[in-house]
Amino acid sequence: QLQLVESGGGLVQPGDSLGLSCAASGFDLTHFTIGWFRQGPGERERVACISNNGRETVYAASVKGRFTVSVDKAKNTVYLQMSSLKSEDTAVYYCARNVFSCAQTTGYQVWGQGTQVTVSS
Repeated sequence: QLQLVESGGGLVQPGDSLGLSCAASGFDLTHFTIGWFRQGPGERERVACISNNGRETVYAASVKGRFTVSVDKAKNTVYLQMSSLKSEDTAVYYCARNVFSCAQTTGYQVWGQGTQVTVSS
């Protein structure tokens, strides 16, 4: 069964850091581009992307310099490390895979169930 499972969400204060995990099962995620998305009150936004070989990363302007995406091939897991969190980062965060490069923002398939991140004082 092809599956992505996110974990690590929670309630944090502004300025805090938080790490999310996206564990893959049923496939080798190093064969795919993995994107991190978030869905808040507005439109769904892709916040980060890592290429299948891990050499290319792309970030949305809203998170660049604060979020870092990485991959642990041995664990078949992609991570999203978030720092200097703001209230506007509050959202449900999802990971998804794509057969295309990070330059392609559509076409993602096999989505996780999401994990809630709430940034509030």
